[in-house]
Amino acid sequence: MKKLLTKSLLSGVRLEMIYLSDKKVVTQRRIKVLAVSEASFKAFCYLRGSQRFFKIDNILSIVVVKKNDRRGA
Repeated sequence: MKKLLTKSLLSGVRLEMIYLSDKKVVTQRRIKVLAVSEASFKAFCYLRGSQRFFKIDNILSIVVVKKNDRRGA
């Protein structure tokens, strides 16, 4: 998972993830990775319209957004 985040950071490709918050709320988010550290990463979240920090361990699923799929971003 960290490898995909780093690849996204370097290429600028957007990702779509299913994320479990610390409050146990599941959300689906489109993101653009801005920085990656050991246990977390910073990304622009298109759902919230702002930069957010996410824990890598809380990602349930993550995939690359297809170039022709512009939903929500």
